[in-house]
Amino acid sequence: MSRFFRQAGDSDSESESSEEELMSSDDETAAPKSEAKPAGSRFLRRAGDSSSEEEESSESEEESEMSDAEEAKEKKKSRFLRTGSSDEEDSDEEVKRVVKSARDKRLDEMEATGKIMDNALKINDWVAISNEFDKLVRMVQRQQNVAEPVPAFYIRTLAGLESSLNTAVAKEKEAKKKMNASNARALTAMKQKVKKIVKEHEKEIKQDPEAFEREYTISVQPEPVAPSKVKKARKPSSEDEEGEDFTTVGKGGKAMSFTADGIFKNLQLVQEARGKKNTDRSEQIRILEKLLEVSVTSYQRIRVLLALVSSRFDYNSSISTHMPIDLWLSAQREVDQLISIVIAEPAYAIQEITEDYDELAERSPSQEKDGVVRIRGSVISFVDRLDDEFTKSLQNIDPHGTEYVDRLKDEKGLYCTICRAQALYEKNKQEEPLGRVIMRRLEHIYSKPDPVVFALEAAVASSDIKPSVVLSAEGETSTLIHSLCVFLYKSGNSLLRTRAMLCHVYHFALHNDFHTARDMLLMSHLQESIYSADVATQILYNRTVVQLGLSAFRCGLIKESQATLQDIFATQRVKELLAQGVHQQRYQVLTPEQEKAERQRQLPFHMHINTELLEAAFLVSSMLVEIPLLASIDSEEQKRKAISKSFRRLLDFADRQVFTGPPESTRDHIMQASKALQNGEWEKCRDLIQSIKIWSLMPECTSVKEMLAKRIQEEGLRTYLFTYAPHYSTLSLSLLSRTFSLPLRAVTSIVSKMIWNEELSASLDQSAGVIVFHRIELSRAQQLAQTLADKVASMVEQNEKALDLKLGVTATWTDRADGGKGDKRGEQTQERRGRGERNRGGVRGARGGRGARFSQGLGNQMAGTQRTR
Repeated sequence: MSRFFRQAGDSDSESESSEEELMSSDDETAAPKSEAKPAGSRFLRRAGDSSSEEEESSESEEESEMSDAEEAKEKKKSRFLRTGSSDEEDSDEEVKRVVKSARDKRLDEMEATGKIMDNALKINDWVAISNEFDKLVRMVQRQQNVAEPVPAFYIRTLAGLESSLNTAVAKEKEAKKKMNASNARALTAMKQKVKKIVKEHEKEIKQDPEAFEREYTISVQPEPVAPSKVKKARKPSSEDEEGEDFTTVGKGGKAMSFTADGIFKNLQLVQEARGKKNTDRSEQIRILEKLLEVSVTSYQRIRVLLALVSSRFDYNSSISTHMPIDLWLSAQREVDQLISIVIAEPAYAIQEITEDYDELAERSPSQEKDGVVRIRGSVISFVDRLDDEFTKSLQNIDPHGTEYVDRLKDEKGLYCTICRAQALYEKNKQEEPLGRVIMRRLEHIYSKPDPVVFALEAAVASSDIKPSVVLSAEGETSTLIHSLCVFLYKSGNSLLRTRAMLCHVYHFALHNDFHTARDMLLMSHLQESIYSADVATQILYNRTVVQLGLSAFRCGLIKESQATLQDIFATQRVKELLAQGVHQQRYQVLTPEQEKAERQRQLPFHMHINTELLEAAFLVSSMLVEIPLLASIDSEEQKRKAISKSFRRLLDFADRQVFTGPPESTRDHIMQASKALQNGEWEKCRDLIQSIKIWSLMPECTSVKEMLAKRIQEEGLRTYLFTYAPHYSTLSLSLLSRTFSLPLRAVTSIVSKMIWNEELSASLDQSAGVIVFHRIELSRAQQLAQTLADKVASMVEQNEKALDLKLGVTATWTDRADGGKGDKRGEQTQERRGRGERNRGGVRGARGGRGARFSQGLGNQMAGTQRTR
């Protein structure tokens, strides 16, 4: 076995022993082996074998005994086992290699395809011709993508095909009888394809073939480049003189000269390569940066900056990922530079729609009729893209790391760029882009606290280019927001007006001006038409409604807060409605496109409204509304009619718990506080509510806790009176004052209001300082009449809902049953409900005379609340 695996480094003794074994074998049987195997070993030992001279002589003798055919066979084998030690054989069998460029390879492939088409044309095989022609067209298209001219061979092939088709069409009737169906279809398809391609290259086909071929040969030949001026484009030497021309070598050996005279030609080359498949975007950016350095006139700088900013935005072609931060910063600086040039040079204007002009020639104001050079471009689109890419980068960065904070610092520069664009459009008096840029500015400041707004406006005030409205150090943010919104209210764009109104309402709610914000929202009637708006506007509406509910909570308006937040929490999709998370329902599967769209509309983390704080405010408001109501009703049927179903569901779940441990989450604190309030332990309820840690995130935390303690005392008194009124004939006001730590005047006021609203069947004896309770025993007929009145009221309510659905005025963004309308019909309905509650009296009246019931629908809630006040 060692004979077959022997390598070049085997020992001499092993080779000698193998030779002796071969010589001792039988002549007849071993003759072929003795001739072939030593020869094979010779080729395996040739590189570095240290055999003796005797072995070499024996091998030469055996070689001489070989036949000519075997020798030729062995030579053929040795070609593959040849190594670098035998120079003579290498020189004899050396194969010449021809290195071809990529363009030559493409041309050879095209010519091979053309030969196949010629052969198929001889046998009238139009199916093969059609297939090869499609392949040839794709090859030429790829060649054009790499900025190479159309080869002359392709033009000759088109001309030949056209004449062949004309001949085939002349004999079409006769040919169709002989052709099969597939060949006839291929002939018809070829007519259409060749007609279309010939029309595209009509100019080349009509040209003289010899002249066209000469032009093609000249165009593909590399231009001679002076070696002294050829430098590397990527790393220019620092020792070069400033005035020396910069020359780089492009594809095909063509020289690109970066001079002021050739700027427009190079710009056209860059624009033609833009968007093509094999275009090197980073190389284009470097070329445009060099062109910007050598530009001399304002027109040249504007043209180069427009192309450079567009190229930076084109660098990242993916929609799902954000633009690299260094490119974004460069684009932001270049947009600032572009705005500065246009403001400093009033004779140049950038417009989206202009007349056609020669892009290869220098233009000056003296050549224009009105002295203004209009250049095709759009500054507002650059500003929009900068803002969108900034938001996208914040969406893709981890919000809990330092990188997010560092990225957020760039907002100051972006805000200054937006204000510069506003100053530009104010100077040029362009209303449509001015409204868009003011909306961008408003979206950056409407939801921010005052210190952040002051910091942004201070950066604008220190800039050399300022808009007409800038917030001073001693000014108020509400004044700035008001001036920006008033301008947008006058705009002809309804979307801008809607978004400006929502931003204005949000700002008032953020600064605890609840009544102004509520009145503005009701007067706008946005709740009636918001369902037909785009998704981003619906998200802004949801954020505004939520901030309005938090504003009511901070102001101590518990019922208004509960009614406002009820609609959001009833959907159980709070994060999704606020664009703060993607909600996955149990039986809903989103497609990848839908999921991508959901993630793209998510708000950056610094704009989020804390959902835990929002839930705490809603549950505490529901507790203060629901617990006195539960204590005031007797029948199970009335208990099932809850104001807040989500709160009632949590309370029922907590009541079913066998063992209740110490509270851990916010919900645990609120549920245990609700139980304590039901049992009359208002101090325990207050301590549990105030111990919730999430209140520290709310502005003016101390005043909010004091407000909650006061409201818990008042609702505890109301709950006590509802619960124990049947057990008393008279009750001392001073006892109630001491029990709930309230002033006597406050207790008297609460009891008087309950008696006036017919929530408590009693009278107040102020001389004795007691409450005198009246027991009303309803007869059987009265009970039946009250039950009938309840059923009639429910039927009326159902009819009103059916009428609203028929009129199509209730299909709002949350599919509310009552529609959320604040019109007269809604007010009349609420008033009828209030009168029905008062007329029926008893415990039913406890659910809200004069509109205090606060059923669904923001418009009806706020209208009823306004009447109650």
